[in-house]
Amino acid sequence: MAENLFDAFEPVSSKQWKQQIQYELKGADYNDTLVWESLEGIKVRPFYHEDETEIKFTLKERTKPFDIMQNIHVHDVAISNKRALDTLNRGAESIRFTIENENVNLVNLMQNLPLKNTTCFFYLPFLSIDFVNKINDFAANNNAKFCIQLDPIGQLTKDGNWFENGEKDFEKLITISSKSAVPFITIQSGLYQNAGANMVQQLAFTLAHVNEYFNRIKNSNQPIMIEVSVGTNYFFEIAKLRALRLLFNTLAAEYNHTFDCHIIATPTKRNKTLYDYNVNMLRTTTECMSAVLGGADNIANLTYDSLYHKDNEFGDRIARNQLLILKHESYFDKVSNPADGAYYIETLTEQLAEKALLLFKEIEEKGGFITQLIEGKIQKKISESAAKEQELFDTGKEVLLGTNKYPNKNDKMKHDLELFPFVKKNPRKTLIVPIIEKRLAEKMEQERLSQEQ
Repeated sequence: MAENLFDAFEPVSSKQWKQQIQYELKGADYNDTLVWESLEGIKVRPFYHEDETEIKFTLKERTKPFDIMQNIHVHDVAISNKRALDTLNRGAESIRFTIENENVNLVNLMQNLPLKNTTCFFYLPFLSIDFVNKINDFAANNNAKFCIQLDPIGQLTKDGNWFENGEKDFEKLITISSKSAVPFITIQSGLYQNAGANMVQQLAFTLAHVNEYFNRIKNSNQPIMIEVSVGTNYFFEIAKLRALRLLFNTLAAEYNHTFDCHIIATPTKRNKTLYDYNVNMLRTTTECMSAVLGGADNIANLTYDSLYHKDNEFGDRIARNQLLILKHESYFDKVSNPADGAYYIETLTEQLAEKALLLFKEIEEKGGFITQLIEGKIQKKISESAAKEQELFDTGKEVLLGTNKYPNKNDKMKHDLELFPFVKKNPRKTLIVPIIEKRLAEKMEQERLSQEQ
């Protein structure tokens, strides 16, 4: 047996560490100086020790490393097919097609793709039983690995209206559930993060969102996909994804649902900036790292220029290469559950899960997620959280380099905008107040754009 070299050192207790820290502080208060509180109300200590850590949960071992996902918005079928083939040759491992209408020729879109070795996701911003049947039939006839992403509740949250109406949308989902061999339920929870919800709210709203489907679609024992946005608070984001899996499995067990959730992670838009846009690459790199270490199954990176450029090969290649470096050069795919045993992350996971569970129970006691949306309670909670974070940014306490700290005054962007990078206003009648994504830097960037010559 190999000798444990650490046996030569006397163990140091938590009490001894605190005594030494207090001595070094020279009379300053330990809690006031070194303990800080997050937006979620979690007090973060300067160190975490075995003496004070009791791990009360275990997460399942991952059976396979994360997949690098490529997003493709289908406008032209031939071009989308060619792009899918190209990105797979360049390192992508799964493809997500966003299909806007059911007139897309699925056979042409799938032509020559390695369907037995590549998972294809289909994000559908419409609800059609016929088109879902086409996908199912194609998958069965070609032994293809497909996943369909449908989320009528997500449609309600972001648009303010159902696809048709609540009753008919769920009738269609139940019909799909009775026939579909392809997983089809997705929780689009990234909206909550991008709109400014704190992590406890993100977890609680996601869990309540899932619970609505469990309650309405009986006996659908298929994997449920949860799409999350990952922010820049590195260790908290790792813990958030771990807490999400823990909470999902706890809830699923109550419905005898035996599948683990399938987590698809994408970097958040909330902290991305128009000016000094190359810093976005640094942000997305750490966010993808958090996603990997937190246990995401698929990661679709955000391009550094996604705010102002249309889809382009260069931006896609850089975003994909970031993930390729993490996987094949930094070996982030080699360890199952790498955060296990890290006292800080384990403690954060437990605290986030406990706080989120309390908020989830509160939502359920007051009628459930859809009821709370209709009453505007969910929107109010997100708005209040977003306002707190916005104030931190506006006062310089939350820093975005190149924007509210060390801005390059010579940086000009007015003539490079191919896309409108701010909240779009579309006044219309809706069933509920929609939840709107908004970046922290929008107001500051609009002011700078108006002053460009």
